[in-house]
Amino acid sequence: MTPTWSLWDSLTLAALASAAIVYAIGMRRMRRGGGHVGAAERASFWIGWTALVLAVTPWMDQAVTLSFSTHMAQHEMLMLIGAPLLVVGRPIVPWLFALPESLRLRAGSWFAAAGPRTIWRWLTAPLVAWSAHGAAVWLWHAPILYEAAVSHEALHALQHATFVGTSILFWWGLVYGRYGRAAYGASAFYVFMTMVHTGLLGALFGLSTRPYYPLYRDRANDMHLDPVYDQQLAGLYMWIPAGIVLTTFGLALVLSWLSESDRRDRGARRPVNFR
Repeated sequence: MTPTWSLWDSLTLAALASAAIVYAIGMRRMRRGGGHVGAAERASFWIGWTALVLAVTPWMDQAVTLSFSTHMAQHEMLMLIGAPLLVVGRPIVPWLFALPESLRLRAGSWFAAAGPRTIWRWLTAPLVAWSAHGAAVWLWHAPILYEAAVSHEALHALQHATFVGTSILFWWGLVYGRYGRAAYGASAFYVFMTMVHTGLLGALFGLSTRPYYPLYRDRANDMHLDPVYDQQLAGLYMWIPAGIVLTTFGLALVLSWLSESDRRDRGARRPVNFR
């Protein structure tokens, strides 16, 4: 079946292509000027970017209108692969270097101003970002909103923008929060709490005995598929693979926190030379 390209498909892919081109230009200018971005950060950006592209291609968009489990897999790609890897990739500096010098200085000054910094610090505060992301996940899975998003392309685009946007705020706050590495232990706690509430939602689907979404029930029946099995599979995607990803990120934060605590302890025990 040949997928149809909508205006929203074109706009989304054009935005992602622009982000990649600007990133590549910025990286090139940074290298020429002696700047450096770590290999891990570069790899993180490109893997995350690829996951976002694969998740929003028209082929995937067409598949998610027919299968709830495929739709769930799409959302997990956006929120648990694309968004956090982009955050770890730190693309803002390369993007800024892609601008002409005058615009780069103006943009840098604007980001460094007190107002934008205060707003960003509030939006990425762990409790605020965690609450916003959790609310987005649960509200968009309400049957009336979920089916409306499947039926209306613009609303579907808004749903994805909400998922990715709140995910970026969430992961940014955890990785680069106001207290830096000293707060990685608290960040791991918020990852664990995310795993709990998304796991609960996944369990509601995975252990279901009746379809919650009439639209997907009818489409599954048209394709001679079991709608309950499709819904249970969607729940397992949210419950198990998502749980593994969140556990991995949480353990990485705990290890970073322990490493930083050990480094501070060694520094505190180092004798002071007054000579």
